[in-house]
Amino acid sequence: MRRLPVNLTPLRHRGFRLLVTGQLASNLGDLFYAVALPWYVLANHGGALLLGTVLAAYGIPRTALLAVSGHAADRWRPWNVMMVADIVRAVGVAALAIVAYSGRASAYLLVPIAILLGAGEGLFLPSSFAIVPSLLPDEDLQAGNALTSGGTQLATLVGPALGGVVVAIVGPASAFAVDAMSFILSVLALAGVRAVERATSDVPSVPADSEPVLAESVMSDGARIAGAGPPASTLLEMLRSERVLQVILLVTVAANLGSGGMSDVALPALVHGPFHGGAAGFGSLIAAFGGGALVGTLVAGRVSALRRPALVVSWVFIIQAGVMALVPFLGGTYGAAVALVIFGLLNGFANVVTITIFQRWAPPAMMGRLMGILMLASFGIFPVSVFVAGLIVAHAGPSIFFPLAATALGLAVLGGLTQRSWRDFGAAGELV
Repeated sequence: MRRLPVNLTPLRHRGFRLLVTGQLASNLGDLFYAVALPWYVLANHGGALLLGTVLAAYGIPRTALLAVSGHAADRWRPWNVMMVADIVRAVGVAALAIVAYSGRASAYLLVPIAILLGAGEGLFLPSSFAIVPSLLPDEDLQAGNALTSGGTQLATLVGPALGGVVVAIVGPASAFAVDAMSFILSVLALAGVRAVERATSDVPSVPADSEPVLAESVMSDGARIAGAGPPASTLLEMLRSERVLQVILLVTVAANLGSGGMSDVALPALVHGPFHGGAAGFGSLIAAFGGGALVGTLVAGRVSALRRPALVVSWVFIIQAGVMALVPFLGGTYGAAVALVIFGLLNGFANVVTITIFQRWAPPAMMGRLMGILMLASFGIFPVSVFVAGLIVAHAGPSIFFPLAATALGLAVLGGLTQRSWRDFGAAGELV
């Protein structure tokens, strides 16, 4: 396995193998849904206003649940929370399939379903990141994160095309049904993960004379992970006292403040306006970013332990910001595509390394809550990002948004580099 371009060694652990399989199925199903929903609403006399209302009904409970669902993961175990979330979403999408089979789109049916699906997504996300360290030994954690992230990106490249074919041939209701089935497959996979955890729960505990600064926990498949982070406390206390956590949240907010508005507002406006392109050109740019991100993710999975990982990802993010600033000024769609491939590669690599050192640092007892607050910083800023991007693009054009977003990211990272705790972040977790 180590000779392959992709590091597949984490798949030797049965629990992780089941997790990746279930998540790949679920991600593919989600992209069928992403194609089918707007097509169904707009083709059945719903209109753009109804579509926007449904999307808002999805996004608001998702953001609200992100703030609290990490506590559920810490209290009831991530796989249990993920199973509940997938069952909720399977029921919601199955109901949506029934509604779609019945005919005309209506707000009084679609909005409650969207609320249910958004709540399920918000419940699911923190646990989906918190579960990975419990299924893998420390030396396989970064490769495991690369596989889970790479699976999501691979589904993003393949899923919309497959979903479009299904919608075109048999209609959106069938695409919703496929998504519901994908959630059921994910539930079955998670049930297998839970069975693996129970089967290995009788592994002997760590001896009392083990290294005192490492809070080791026995994980499924007999794997062990060392939590070298601060002692567990309340989330509020950590937010006040842990400078590393403050820096990560600042950089996450700054990065997503630019990326959401760039991909959903500024980039399509750039293609439609200055580039004089169409939907195919916009799709090619999204695919360029996705392909680069997939490669960067897989490269991160092959990289051995870094001596100063926070320094490495900081400079990667700074270079990424520079590339982002250049997107509108490279001569059109082809130049922008090259920049977005590089941007995606850098982004995919840095995200995997960052999430890995964060998981190694976080106290195991607080993994869910810390992942929840990180997801909130990432997804919760999206409405602000697209609103700000809309204002800037409307008044100054799309080109100016790219260097502005890059400046926000670059300044946040440079600010983090002034903190020694951030520069040293992850260095103590170096593998030997």
